Amino acid sequence: MSEFAARRVMMVDTQVRPSDVTKFPIIDAMLTVPRETFVPDDKREAAYIGENLPLAPGRVVLEARTLAKLLDALDVQPGELVLDLGCGLGYSAAVIARLAETVVAVEEDEALAADAQRILSEEGVDNAVVVTARLVDGAAKCAPYDVITLEGGVEVMPESVLAQLKDGGRIGAVFMDGAVGTAKIGYKIDGQMTWRPVFNAAAPVLPGFRKAQGFTL
Repeated sequence: MSEFAARRVMMVDTQVRPSDVTKFPIIDAMLTVPRETFVPDDKREAAYIGENLPLAPGRVVLEARTLAKLLDALDVQPGELVLDLGCGLGYSAAVIARLAETVVAVEEDEALAADAQRILSEEGVDNAVVVTARLVDGAAKCAPYDVITLEGGVEVMPESVLAQLKDGGRIGAVFMDGAVGTAKIGYKIDGQMTWRPVFNAAAPVLPGFRKAQGFTL
């Protein structure tokens, strides 16, 4: 077993399984996708530490626990279409691609988006495509989506994103309030959103997902 493969097993055994993530497809995806290839070269040695890994300003690879628990709560099915916002270098898209039928990954940082598409292609992930666009715009031409995931924190969820969720679909994100965050799953039923908190987590707020600052004297 290679050193990185051993680290993947350690990541799953120490960060994912103890967090009550038991769905085999998620465990299998986390054991299979080489996290170290989806981070900048100078961060490869840190790829498996149990915290968010910075990629670019305001962009991280979510810690394995957060991503795994979010996917566990979303319960992505093999026939589903998933929108992955803020995909960075594509790690989340590669993991979700092993659970879903197709992943549309959106990244507004053009350099990250280009690298993500290249790495996904090199890794043979042929059911994920990277779209360069503002995260708040999503990828409406492929909507509606069964599931929407966000690879970072949000303070507010724009209607432009919720509009791309299929009725009966679900969305998962880490809602930040200052330095404290809660991962929530949103369910769209008859056009209305219902949110359920699932666990505590933290991540930098993605561009376009901050609350508008109120004017104060």
